[in-house]
Amino acid sequence: MIRRAIRAGAVAAVASGIPSTTHALLTGRDVLAATRAAGTLLPGRRDRPGIAAGLVAHVLVSTGWTAVLAAIARRHRLGLLRGAAAGLGIAALDLCVAGRAYPAVRALPRAPQVLDHVVFGAVAGALLDRPHGTDQRTTSTTSPGCSEL
Repeated sequence: MIRRAIRAGAVAAVASGIPSTTHALLTGRDVLAATRAAGTLLPGRRDRPGIAAGLVAHVLVSTGWTAVLAAIARRHRLGLLRGAAAGLGIAALDLCVAGRAYPAVRALPRAPQVLDHVVFGAVAGALLDRPHGTDQRTTSTTSPGCSEL
């Protein structure tokens, strides 16, 4: 489960930037604005946005939310749709509650940021929603090491 969570979090973290990056490209905005804004989430950087700090913050926030989703996925199936719904809830917490205190985050266009969170949840939910207790390397329902006659 830990490897699955790491893989799900990494893929979801990368994919989650697609909506805001696409929006920035289509509207002529700065494609790194969201990354810089995320940097202000780190202690002591509230008024100092930065790309490196933004990458660190993004990894930390994504890791935290992946851990939450992985814990939920241990007991409940998430999948794409429930993961997307979870992403919407995460957006509410990240953007409406925590983001309110950070001017650089508040200044970002809202819809692309919400979509980033929805994509994160959908991808993480889908990747975490594999049948538990199965080994991907086996193709039969027998346990590894047992041969079928």
